[in-house]
Amino acid sequence: MAEPRVPGDDPGTLELACGETVHARDIDMGMRDVCCDCGEHHAVVVDVHPVSRFVPESIAEVLRETIETADEFPEFGIAHVMGIVLEEFPDEVAVADVSEDGSVGYALVWVTDFDSRRLHETVVELLVELMDHAASHGDSDTASAFEEQMLEFDVEAFVEQYREQRNFESEVDTPV
Repeated sequence: MAEPRVPGDDPGTLELACGETVHARDIDMGMRDVCCDCGEHHAVVVDVHPVSRFVPESIAEVLRETIETADEFPEFGIAHVMGIVLEEFPDEVAVADVSEDGSVGYALVWVTDFDSRRLHETVVELLVELMDHAASHGDSDTASAFEEQMLEFDVEAFVEQYREQRNFESEVDTPV
């Protein structure tokens, strides 16, 4: 029988905002939500997930090409996306560095207090804000055109359509 896991003793144990704990070994790379003992679903993201989990690959590519990183990651990726989420919601995101645990298949894992649908909407909102900020540093025509397009952009409708295209009902989906 396995030893009980005590929060704080193991870097793979995540203490969730709801007060429950989950261990990285209980999280599969294909999971998008974990059903918690608190009765809620919490979004799961691991570092091997692509940014295209949330936005089309064409947008992910533009982000990779235009955003310079100043950390150990060679290009803008899911760790940066989740860093933005963590910055906005520090008390609602648990993160674990499990890079020393070769049995899980990933190095970083994030579990949010909200479900994967809400996380998806949050990520899209934050990426739009990031792009808006970047556009504001460009010429005024670019900034104005971007702002005008964003007035018509419906985050919820985008997320609904994107999740449908990605077939989020199974663990196997492909970027669009």
